[in-house]
Amino acid sequence: MAERIKITVCYAPASQPLLYALEVDEGTTIGQAIEISGIMQEAPEINLVTMPVGVYGKKKTLDTVVRARDRVEIYRPLIADPKDARRRRAKKA
Repeated sequence: MAERIKITVCYAPASQPLLYALEVDEGTTIGQAIEISGIMQEAPEINLVTMPVGVYGKKKTLDTVVRARDRVEIYRPLIADPKDARRRRAKKA
C-alpha cells in the first residue's frame, strides 16, 4: 500500500481563488493531482494543453511527481507582456 502525502492544488481566476487540500498516494503526478482535485469541474476554463502548471512558482510538466507539502499551481495566460509593461512605466518616469 502506497504512503499518502498531503498537497495543495490551486488556481487563481480573476474572480475567486480556488484552493484544494488533498491527500494523494506517493508517486502521483501533477496531472493526476489536478484531475483528482476536481478543480476542472469548478473552473471549466482550465485547459491543461495550453495553460502551464508548476510547483511553488516553478514551471513543471504534467508528468512531474508531486512531493509532500507541494502546492500545485495552474497558471493563467498573461494579460500583458511584462517586458512591455516595464518599458511603458520607464517611459512615464
